[in-house]
Amino acid sequence: MHGIIGFIKPHIQFGAIPVLFPLKKVKVKGALLQLLQRCSTTSNSFQNAANQLKNSSSRVLVLTGAGLSTASGIPDFRSPGSGLYDNLEKYNLPYPEAIFDLSYFHQNPKPFLTLAQELYPGSKYVPNIGHYFVRLLENKKKLLRVFTQNIDGLERLAGVSDELLVEAHGSFVTASCIKCKRQADGELVKQQILTNKIPECEICKNLVKPDIVFFGEQLPERYIELSMNDPFLADFLIVIGTSLQVYPFAGLANMVPSNVTRMLINRETVGSFGMRDNDVVLNGDITSNIELLAKELGWWDDLVALEKDLVS
Repeated sequence: MHGIIGFIKPHIQFGAIPVLFPLKKVKVKGALLQLLQRCSTTSNSFQNAANQLKNSSSRVLVLTGAGLSTASGIPDFRSPGSGLYDNLEKYNLPYPEAIFDLSYFHQNPKPFLTLAQELYPGSKYVPNIGHYFVRLLENKKKLLRVFTQNIDGLERLAGVSDELLVEAHGSFVTASCIKCKRQADGELVKQQILTNKIPECEICKNLVKPDIVFFGEQLPERYIELSMNDPFLADFLIVIGTSLQVYPFAGLANMVPSNVTRMLINRETVGSFGMRDNDVVLNGDITSNIELLAKELGWWDDLVALEKDLVS
């Protein structure tokens, strides 16, 4: 292949929108875009990574963010126009992040509790193919751990085992008093929130909230403990649907050893991806790229059957 395509092809990372290094983004149109996409879909780096994932990796570390759940109908936080922070007008907040601000929650818990009614796992949203792919990694005995920034609980609903799941920003499963920290009955708190009641501590009568990490709160001990070890144990990294802007979570992608293949499945290239020789970037629609990966692995039928079984 000659000319511009011959120059570009060696620099392509696999994806619906090709990535050109050292340039960060390239916009191309028409026939050139189609040709570049055809080149990228036969990328040796992608095929080699899929082969490694299937045949030699047994400690796969997965990092997921809000982009994984957008196909389930849950908005991410930061996308201009469609993100959660751009669509909170109905709550009359002083600033968008106040909905996850502990001091504001103490003054006015209703905005968060109203939002929680929508986000409670199983109340409105269900897992998509991406969540089931993570569960399939567990079924294949390849999953070391999945660290998620999401608070929607869809990894749990997809059947990922508690032992292999780290909810970095907390979850709705448990709840506690914001003052005395006493654990409350998580199911009772859920029912109170879903019926427009404000949960209160039985002991000190202060507010109770689900154990979602608000701004200024410490991350869960489980996250702190496992994040110090798991990245160094991984023999393959998959990052799905995150901007890699929120630390310390974002730093996990850089903690895996330099010889470990890192695969990014995201709408655009983020973080340090593309800076290592063994990085593989799948840009574009996340669920489409997960489907493509599953087919390359020869796992598509297994994935469809797993989703069908769990949904039924």
